[in-house]
Amino acid sequence: MLELDPRISELFGQGRNFVHLATLLPDGSPHSIPIWAILEDGRIAFFTQSTSRKARNLVRDPRVALSLVDGDNPYRNAQLRGRVVETVEGDAALEIIDRISQHYIGAPFPMRSGTVYWIEPERAHFTELPFRH
Repeated sequence: MLELDPRISELFGQGRNFVHLATLLPDGSPHSIPIWAILEDGRIAFFTQSTSRKARNLVRDPRVALSLVDGDNPYRNAQLRGRVVETVEGDAALEIIDRISQHYIGAPFPMRSGTVYWIEPERAHFTELPFRH
């Protein structure tokens, strides 16, 4: 498994930084959407409904790209590529979904369904530019 730069781990752990997830549409073009995500044990977890566009894309092709931007300093960011290696459903998924929701809104997720997708990063790059927003 790829060992992530500690600054990337910090971006996942600090604040409520949104992640943009890119998947591939049936015609090969990218589909990008903001998501909530957490990093645990070197893997990235996010959740969605199994009928969503991103879920349908991942069934067909598990490759993903992620962009993570520091909400306080957009010139600190990370780009990752990897693939979905596991999905979790049912009560086990709800436990993970609630952990993700706690990180972002400080409360359990109000909608009580979803599938969790675990991504194993294969490439990662951290950037910090000397600018201020």
